[in-house]
Amino acid sequence: QVQLVESGGGLVQPGGSLKLSCVASGIMFRIYTMGWYRQAPGKQRELVATITSGGTMNYQDSVKGRFTIARDNNQNTVYLQMNSLKPEDTAVYYCTAQTMPPYWGQGTQVTVSS
Repeated sequence: QVQLVESGGGLVQPGGSLKLSCVASGIMFRIYTMGWYRQAPGKQRELVATITSGGTMNYQDSVKGRFTIARDNNQNTVYLQMNSLKPEDTAVYYCTAQTMPPYWGQGTQVTVSS
């Protein structure tokens, strides 16, 4: 049974930081591209960042220079370090494993507000 479990969301003030974690089980984690998506109220789910099995990272333009994706294949975990957070970063953040079909976590809420 495949599970992706996110953690680390919460309420943070503009300019603050959060680090999201996603622990995967039931898949051969190290061979798959992993990613983070987000969905704000009333908007479509959008790509935030991905990291391939070889460590190549890709980011949405709006988070470049502020967010960093990383993975630990020994811990079956993918991370998203988010710095200089803005109110427009407020969303539910989802972890995904780009398997066939893709698997998704349940999501973790990130709220950026003063």
